[in-house]
Amino acid sequence: MLLRSLLMLLCSLGLSFSALADSAKVLTTIKPLQQIAAAVMEGVDTPAVLLPPGNSPHNYALRPSDRRALLDAERIYWIGPELELFLKNVLERQGNAQALLHLPGMRVREQLQSINFLEDEGARSHSHDHGHKHDHGSLDAHIWLSPDNARHIARFIAEDLTSVYPQQADRLHTNAEAFAERLTALDARLKARLEPLQDRAYFVFHDGYGYFEDHYGLRPRGIFSLSHEVQPGARHINLLRQQLQKAGASCVFTEPQFTPRLVDSLTQGLPVELGELDPLGGAIDVSAQGYEQTLQSLAEHLAGCLEKL
Repeated sequence: MLLRSLLMLLCSLGLSFSALADSAKVLTTIKPLQQIAAAVMEGVDTPAVLLPPGNSPHNYALRPSDRRALLDAERIYWIGPELELFLKNVLERQGNAQALLHLPGMRVREQLQSINFLEDEGARSHSHDHGHKHDHGSLDAHIWLSPDNARHIARFIAEDLTSVYPQQADRLHTNAEAFAERLTALDARLKARLEPLQDRAYFVFHDGYGYFEDHYGLRPRGIFSLSHEVQPGARHINLLRQQLQKAGASCVFTEPQFTPRLVDSLTQGLPVELGELDPLGGAIDVSAQGYEQTLQSLAEHLAGCLEKL
C-alpha cells in the first residue's frame, strides 16, 4: 500500500510538472535560467523549466510533453547548442527561442581543449565579450555561473519580455534592476569569503565552473573530465592520482547529477575532503531570490570544504 501511494505521488508530481511547462508563456531549458527569469518576472508571471529536477542538459532526451511545451511557449530561453545539443534542430528553427550564450555583450570564455590545462597558464584566463563567431563546442556554455553574465541575462530578458507583457514593462525593468543590485551586494560578500581560499587545493568532476572560478580568482588543481560526454581514460586517471598525491590536503567535489564511481578509488588513503557542487542548483526553490541562493550555495559548499584544509 505504501509503495502504491509513493508511485501515485511521483506520477502526480510528474504530471503537474508537465502541465506547468505546457501552459507556460515563458519556458527556460535549465533551472538557473528559470531562477533568473523568476527574478525578472516577479509579480508578472511564473516561468517554467523544461528539464525536470535531477536531469542534466548534457544527456537529456525530449519527451512528447516537452515538444508540446516548446511549441506552446511564447518565449524560450536556452544557453545554446553548446550545452543543450539535443535542442539544436528544434530551437534553431523557432523564432521564439533566444540562445543566451550568443547575446551581444555576453562575457564568454573558451572551453578547455586539453585536460592537462595546468601546463598552460593562460588556459583558464582567456575570456572576451561575445562579438564574433566560434565553432560550436569551443565556448564554455556555463555562462550563468558568472554574476556579470547573470545581470546581463536578466536585463535582456526584461527587455525581451516587454512584447509579451506590454502592460508590465515597467515592472519587468524594475525587477531586473533590483536583481542586479542584490546580486552586486551578494557578489561582494562572496568575494570576501572566497579570497582567502584562493591557494587551497581542490579537484572538480568536470570543467563546468570556469566562469565562477575566473570571477573569484579560484583555480582547481585537477579536473576529472573536460565534459560529461568525455570520460577519463586510464592515463588521465593515473595522472589525477598523482596530482592528488602531490596536492596533499585537498577537496574533491562531485556533482549530484553525475557522481563518478572512480572517486573512491582515486582518493583512497589520501588526505582529502569530499564535497559536492551543484552548478544547476537542483535543490533550490524557484523564486525571485533563487539565483542568488544558487550562487551562494555553490560558494558555501566550496568554501566550507576548503576552510577545513
